[in-house]
Amino acid sequence: MSTTTPGIGPGALRDRVELAIGGMTCASCAARIEKKLNRMDGVEATVNYATEKAQVDFAPEVSVADLIATVERTGYTAELPAPPTPAAEDTPAEQPDPLRERLLISAALSVPVVLLSMIPALQFDNWQWLAFALTGPVVVYGGRPFHRAAWTNLRHGAATMDTLVSLGTLAAFGWSVWALFFGHAGMTGMRHAFTLGVGAGDASSTLYLETAAAVTTLILLGRWLEARSKRRAGAALHALLDLGAKDVAVLQDGREVRLPVDRLTVGLRFVVRPGEKIATDGTVVEGTSAVDASMLTGEAVPVEVTVGDTVTGATVNAGGRLVVEATRVGADTQLARMAKLVEEAQNGKAAAQRLADRISAVFVPVVILIALGTLVTWLLVSNSPTEAFTAAVAVLIIACPCALGLATPTALMVGTGRGAQLGILIKGPEVLETTRKVDTIVLDKTGTVTTGRMSLTAVHTADGVSETEVLRLAGALEHASEHPIAAAIATAAADRLGELPPVTGFENVPGRGVQGVVDGHAVIAGRELLLADWAQHLPAELAAAKAAAEATGATAVSVGWDGQARAVLVVSDTVKPTSAAAVAELRALGLRPVLLTGDNRSAAEAVAAEVGIDAADVIAEVLPEDKVATIRRLQAEGRSVAMVGDGVNDAAALAQADLGLAMGTGTDAAIEAGDLTLVRGDLRSAADAIRLSRRTLATIKGNLFWAFAYNVAAIPLAAAGLLNPVVAGATMAFSSVFVVTNSLRLRRFAAAS
Repeated sequence: MSTTTPGIGPGALRDRVELAIGGMTCASCAARIEKKLNRMDGVEATVNYATEKAQVDFAPEVSVADLIATVERTGYTAELPAPPTPAAEDTPAEQPDPLRERLLISAALSVPVVLLSMIPALQFDNWQWLAFALTGPVVVYGGRPFHRAAWTNLRHGAATMDTLVSLGTLAAFGWSVWALFFGHAGMTGMRHAFTLGVGAGDASSTLYLETAAAVTTLILLGRWLEARSKRRAGAALHALLDLGAKDVAVLQDGREVRLPVDRLTVGLRFVVRPGEKIATDGTVVEGTSAVDASMLTGEAVPVEVTVGDTVTGATVNAGGRLVVEATRVGADTQLARMAKLVEEAQNGKAAAQRLADRISAVFVPVVILIALGTLVTWLLVSNSPTEAFTAAVAVLIIACPCALGLATPTALMVGTGRGAQLGILIKGPEVLETTRKVDTIVLDKTGTVTTGRMSLTAVHTADGVSETEVLRLAGALEHASEHPIAAAIATAAADRLGELPPVTGFENVPGRGVQGVVDGHAVIAGRELLLADWAQHLPAELAAAKAAAEATGATAVSVGWDGQARAVLVVSDTVKPTSAAAVAELRALGLRPVLLTGDNRSAAEAVAAEVGIDAADVIAEVLPEDKVATIRRLQAEGRSVAMVGDGVNDAAALAQADLGLAMGTGTDAAIEAGDLTLVRGDLRSAADAIRLSRRTLATIKGNLFWAFAYNVAAIPLAAAGLLNPVVAGATMAFSSVFVVTNSLRLRRFAAAS
């Protein structure tokens, strides 16, 4: 998969390709490949050990074949990955697992070896020869992946974790072979004891068969658990891809024809029956229904849709029959774009991980030197080859840097995957660092804090006039108009009363309002001036209601009929029901909310008061082009600014902010500019996004701390002779499992909303 992206240099264009890398066994493998690729002119590469992929930006003069050849010369395989599709995912029962098979055979052979070697009471005459016969297949067959990888790396002048494991297990097995055939260990009646640390003894009668067998098996177990956990970590992305429909009923010449969903094209119309998934993004052209989008947005309440409304692929039709016209297919659909964003985020690296990668690249050669130093030091100090060899092997085996390589990518995989399930798309690891630093969050008013749609909020009537009568006459009149304010009144009237009476003699008075005849009444609705033209003046109580509404920024529509002013209808952009709770959650995260709007100050302060934002933190009457300047001014004051927006005019401000949160209900431009995309239109998801990002960052840092602390503490212990190689092997294997398991805790993250 290859795309063209802006280059690093001014005006330069670069291609981007994603390669599937084979043969990596640890973080130092990924670091070596990344180093080799980045040495190529015009190439910038990031190699991810957990996802086994390389993301490469390269200049036009470099070809994909050149990149693949470079990886292969490094000793690994590379190819363009097949498009991730649900159909390509086998069920666990269908997937062969050679690693599990190798582990089970090695474990079955190793258990008797360890028991015989550790428990003198079980050691019958010539037990050591049985242990030798069982250990051979474990070292040769079970350890084959380590030996093969170590040999491949040696041919390329490199050393990885496999080098350490192969050296350690072969040295332990080789020592045992020498002791059995050329020393005294093969004698009948030989007994063998086990200690947690190094043990002194006759070198020619000391066996390390249990070390060779147990370490191989334990590292295989660690690899298998690690691979299993990595599959679970990426499960959210596969689940996201699996949401889509597999086939679709397309309308052709008035008939329904079932086709695979990948044969849909833009403009085709298809039928969605109750309970079926909507095949792709489109516009409803026939029918009314409720659509359940919980699998994409995390929003449990179905959304009502009718003719003209847009629907998203993979959501479920929970109500009536719909006919939808496809507007986006394939990679352009919201589901595909969500999956792509998640995948790109998982391929990224946090700053701390880059440091870990650099350490991993030099770690293995340093460990080999430490092991040699340990061997020489013990020989000089203790004059005991047995103690020296045991300590040196323990250093080789315990020092694997795998946990360093898994610390960031596994947490990212789980965190971004969980976010996708909750309708939160995190664009990359750099975003996580920013969420920790922001202290101010700017909220665009229209469409973010408010619904962005006009609606009827109050009905004030003169004495003797009922609300029902006002809504029936004014609603019928406004129904004939296309103005958004008129539509709000007509919709409210229809919702409350049902079918509205017809209008005759309808006339639109530009800039003033509308008039017509409803049920024999001459009805006027609009500005107060229009009613005054017909000598219909608002009584004092209605004039006061009108003034109060306009003071809050709402629109007041005066209504009169039969020669008298009868009512004032108040229409405004309503605050979303969850916005007040969202502001409270943002405050709880230590953020200072600021309301930004182009509306007049009265309207802005009324909304701010309703959701719990201080009047001092309201920035009103801002032109769209001035939003960027507002963000810059806040940053100049020393604030680290996050912004939530949804419109085209928010895109530049979202890009300028330290952290941009784009409402997924908004425009493509806003979503492209944001660092976090909130698929739902609920402001509470902004607080959830920041909480999840901070939790993911904390998990990454915890993983890296454990990985560094483990190696810093373990190597001196092993070199000091305080760890037996078997204990070292178990500790090393489970350090990687701990890091992955710690990351998997993010799957339990729950949205407050």
